[in-house]
Amino acid sequence: MSKASASELDEQFRRFEPHLPPRLLKAVRWLRQPSALWVRLPAALLLIAGGFIGFLPILGFWMVPLGLLLIAQDVPFLQRPLARVLRWAADRWLKPKKK
Repeated sequence: MSKASASELDEQFRRFEPHLPPRLLKAVRWLRQPSALWVRLPAALLLIAGGFIGFLPILGFWMVPLGLLLIAQDVPFLQRPLARVLRWAADRWLKPKKK
């Protein structure tokens, strides 16, 4: 990972962490570790492939961005664009609630 884009991606993942259920948070943290490379890459490719047959029940187009987020850990040119997408999503959906 290039340092700048990797840190941007890490920062965006950290913004989402407090909003994840504990079991999902544990899985995401484990998958993002460098030692999980051999699980992360096949899982990412399966999610992307499954997303392209999204017309089937359970499988869906939601799987493509999730797979891209996983694979971005190891593919530097995807890190900056996906960090931007995560920042946009966080700004849109993780806004502090107004009282």
